[in-house]
Amino acid sequence: MDLTGLLKSQFLCHLVFCYVFTASGLIVNALQLCTLPLWPINKQLFRKINCRLSYCISSQLVMLLEWWSGTECTLYTDPQDYPRYGKENAIVVLNHKFEIDFLCGWTLAERFGVLSSSKVLAKKELAYLPIIGWMWYFLEMVFCKRKWEEDRKTVLNSLLNLRDYPEKFFFLIHCEGTRFTEVKHQISMQVAKTKGLPGLKHHLLPRTKGFAVTVRSLRNVVSAVYDCTLNFRDHENPTLLGILNGKKYHADFYVRRIPLEDVPEDEEQCAAWLHKLYQEKDAFQEEYYQKGVFPETPMVPPRRPWTLLNWLFWASLLLYPFFRFLINMVSSGSSLTLASLVLVFFVASVGMRWMIGVTEIDKGSAYGHGDSKPRP
Repeated sequence: MDLTGLLKSQFLCHLVFCYVFTASGLIVNALQLCTLPLWPINKQLFRKINCRLSYCISSQLVMLLEWWSGTECTLYTDPQDYPRYGKENAIVVLNHKFEIDFLCGWTLAERFGVLSSSKVLAKKELAYLPIIGWMWYFLEMVFCKRKWEEDRKTVLNSLLNLRDYPEKFFFLIHCEGTRFTEVKHQISMQVAKTKGLPGLKHHLLPRTKGFAVTVRSLRNVVSAVYDCTLNFRDHENPTLLGILNGKKYHADFYVRRIPLEDVPEDEEQCAAWLHKLYQEKDAFQEEYYQKGVFPETPMVPPRRPWTLLNWLFWASLLLYPFFRFLINMVSSGSSLTLASLVLVFFVASVGMRWMIGVTEIDKGSAYGHGDSKPRP
């Protein structure tokens, strides 16, 4: 390991990132709270301000991927479609296999300039997560409980509220509902067999109802579906801890632009269309494992400097008082003070590990349990 790699793996560096992210995130959350009176007066101004504030948080995680770890991203797509990306609203259908696939989706949005306004369909529990969850609340993310009878009305209302959104956005959706594991895959394929659906090798059976209501609610607002299949070179399975340690990966995206008018509006036809899409995604993934590349022309969307500049701004604002505080505590010589300092470091370590654990595959939601009826 070289000197740079050794430095990146040190806990002190991780603590700095954790501190800057936590402190800046709570400041941003407080500022977002102050924007609430704007909502009844000027909803569009409220939205524009919260897009910029939310970028201060989400871009820090993208900065870790792009600038700290140096992870490279190659896009395989039709060159005729490439100029449209970031210039139109789109539903982005992502596979859900890797611990950092959400971060790669954010990177895709960032490179086309729509990270600040992009949306996700997320589980309701995340709304209560400090910083990220609170940020999403003000950004009007669509939350669901994964119980469709309860979700139908709330998800529909949330989606309809986005029809007059003033910023271009990607609506990122993992139709599989949970991350791929072998156990979940076996259960999913059992469901596919009972429904008479073709088996999938690299994906779980997609859950169609959320996708169908998204398409129906955002029709004439969203221009296309971007079918996005992600994989990593050399059969790597990246983790957020690896990113934090500065490990470099190479992500390959295969993106197909499908005009929204090609997606059926009828719920049953839309479900059949989505199942066919996932069969195609499975074939593309199999081809990648065999050849090491996706179809279409490889392109590398350039990194934008704003994620790095945003982090440097918050670091310059917050690190001086932080280190001043540490120096004063150490120089005090008090046993109680030093013990308190050790406790703070311990709590920070546990908190950081907990935040990383939220992204781990084995901490994901169960598949095929907790529902009295199988989901189509």
